[in-house]
Amino acid sequence: MRENIATIPLIDAFKADGECPFCHLEREAEQHAISFILGSAYMEDDIREKTDTTGFCRHHFKMMYDYGNRLGNALILSTHLKKLNAELTKEMKDFSPGKSSFLKRMRKTDATDPKLPETQLGSWISQKVNSCYVCDHFRSIYGRYLDTFFDLYLKNEEFRQMFENSKGFCLPHFGDLIETAENKLNDAQKKDFYAVAFPLMQENMERLQKEVSWFVEKNDYRNKDKDWGTSADSIQRGMQKCAGGFPADETFKAKL
Repeated sequence: MRENIATIPLIDAFKADGECPFCHLEREAEQHAISFILGSAYMEDDIREKTDTTGFCRHHFKMMYDYGNRLGNALILSTHLKKLNAELTKEMKDFSPGKSSFLKRMRKTDATDPKLPETQLGSWISQKVNSCYVCDHFRSIYGRYLDTFFDLYLKNEEFRQMFENSKGFCLPHFGDLIETAENKLNDAQKKDFYAVAFPLMQENMERLQKEVSWFVEKNDYRNKDKDWGTSADSIQRGMQKCAGGFPADETFKAKL
């Protein structure tokens, strides 16, 4: 298979033979972004301007803390908090409470209801907590990976075989793949793709179910001398299949 700068990461992700090649790409991208901003980049004005504006989500703040470089984290936070506090002060100053009503006061609060914020301040906070420099980094290249997948699928028989022999995808990335297929493929191509993708996902989801079930049965004393087979690490792989990511990954830290 002829590889180039656009296809190498995706092909390498399939060669890794994990539960989801797009999880592999996502991990590579976020680790690259973390090591970049906590390397010398945090001293660059243009990078700090972006991180000041965008900030980080809870997950990637935790990764940054675990990575190390306390001074780098402090410098990034100091200017980000300065900008955040200036904006928060303005938002609170401009805040105007809505009119109250008896029905509103009597309505029970449902914290599980994913409704949109009703206030300008709530909307601003929602935008801030859902904004992340590292997430944006992967999102900026994720679409290209999805496009490259279908370009290779349609034009390269060797890649097509890699896909057909793979372990499928995690559910979140499989969903993105299906949504992309609806826009990228014609009717005949969709029929062909789904005829492969759907059985592939079903087969591998059922494989993991059996592996996890055997993990449970293996802990029965009557099975203590039986072979674990492929079930020993099935818990983390099952979690990945359901929600994406790598639950068993070691903490990503700076190389000393």
